[in-house]
Amino acid sequence: MAQPPIYLDNAATTPVREEVFEAMRPFFGPKFGNPSSIHSFGREARAALDEARERLATCLGAHPDEVSFNSCGTEGDNTAVLCLWRAMRDTGRNAVVTTPIEHKAVLAAAHEVAHEGGEERILDVDSNGVVVDASFDEHVRDDVAVTSVMWVNNETGVIQDIPALAQRAKDRGVAFHTDAVQAFGKVVVDARTQPFDLLSISGHKIGAPKGIGALFIRRGTPFEPLIRGGSQDRGRRAGTENLAYVVGLATAAELAVAEREQHWKETEHMRDRLQALLLAAIPDAVVHSRGARRAPHVLNISVPGTDNESMLMALDLRGIACSGGSACQSGSVTPSHVLSALGVEPALANAAVRMSFGPINTEADVDRVAELFPKLVAKARSMAAA
Repeated sequence: MAQPPIYLDNAATTPVREEVFEAMRPFFGPKFGNPSSIHSFGREARAALDEARERLATCLGAHPDEVSFNSCGTEGDNTAVLCLWRAMRDTGRNAVVTTPIEHKAVLAAAHEVAHEGGEERILDVDSNGVVVDASFDEHVRDDVAVTSVMWVNNETGVIQDIPALAQRAKDRGVAFHTDAVQAFGKVVVDARTQPFDLLSISGHKIGAPKGIGALFIRRGTPFEPLIRGGSQDRGRRAGTENLAYVVGLATAAELAVAEREQHWKETEHMRDRLQALLLAAIPDAVVHSRGARRAPHVLNISVPGTDNESMLMALDLRGIACSGGSACQSGSVTPSHVLSALGVEPALANAAVRMSFGPINTEADVDRVAELFPKLVAKARSMAAA
């Protein structure tokens, strides 16, 4: 009898939760109105949009007018970096600062700043991927428009001390953005007590559909719209709002916040147990960023003498879905830019397999992967030696 498949790629995307789907359902049917229309259908839609904005704002510790809905984390990251820099470049703040281990959405936005005549500065990180304090002090100066640092790395799970970094930027008068796509629902996010100015989240990482995200923009933060047209979202993002997905995001966010502590405990237990079992079976395996504080849902492991493409295919043929890093970089033949920035040798970086946990995973999944993975490693090594 075939065993059920195991999904260990929750950092790439998660299934839509049933509660989220049910909350969205009416907006695909009778509540189909455009929130900008003034008739009863539009007013009903506007009320639902405003309520969803308030609900998400509560989850973020924000004011409702600080929440801007968008399509995804990539749009949020681009908007945060480019729109703030464009709004401030004529004030003498012509630089942006980020790290070499960001999602490509932030790095590409920083490259665009340089293309448009600004300055792109890259912070140093240590061998675990943690921002080096001295580098932050060197690069984050009064000529910087925005500093952007990912809260939880999508490939290694390493956690940056975002409240402390944001405060240090604030002390220098520099706006601070964090990509919290992998952090929200894992760590405490509270705009009331944490001094970040902009923060990106994405729905499909927390049980909402693909195609919906949000950007927190603190009141008073300079801003120039990325998408222009109508006056939706107080002029910050033109276009008719995707109401069903907005409601889905608000619902998923509430569930993620309510379940955060329990989810941390459960995923940390599974991650740590699988890590221990794999290291016991494969003593020369390397767990990336093991020496730093990590979010509990990510395990990134390399085994010398293997390559991740072959390992991922072998795992998939046996019903186990993992990844070699960011899903947005799939198909790339170059080593992970994240692991390269940590100083990982190319051969070892190309052997990296990311296993990421979610609410759908069980202890039985851990047992099965722990039994199968070492066998696949042994087979890969024997074939390489032949």
